[in-house]
Amino acid sequence: MTSALVVGYDPQAIPGVDGDALRAALDAELARFGEHGIDAAMTLIVFDASAEPTLVESLTKQPWDVVVVGGGIRKTEQLLPLFEQIVNLIRRHAPQAALAFNTGGGDSVEAAQRWL
Repeated sequence: MTSALVVGYDPQAIPGVDGDALRAALDAELARFGEHGIDAAMTLIVFDASAEPTLVESLTKQPWDVVVVGGGIRKTEQLLPLFEQIVNLIRRHAPQAALAFNTGGGDSVEAAQRWL
C-alpha cells in the first residue's frame, strides 16, 4: 500500500477561524485517502519552536511515498519561512518521498495521486 503524509497548519492556531470545523474537514479529507487505498497520516504544525521536532518525528516514522504540503502554509506570505523549513526537512528526513501541494484542505488526495 502506498503512503502519504499531509502537513498542514494547525487550525486551532489560526485566529478568527473555527478551528474545530476546519479540523473536522481535514479529518474527512484524511479519511478519503483510505477510500483510495492510500495509507495516510496528518501532521499539523504551528510556526514556533515545536514545528521542526514535530515534523521530523512524523517524517521519520515510516518511509513515506509522498508528502503533501498544505496550501495554508504555502499561500500565507507570513509563513514563507515555515514553508521553506518544511521543504528542507522533507528533503533531509524523507528524501525518497515525492513532494505534492494541494490547493486547499479538500484536494490532498488528488495532490498525492499525481505522484503515486
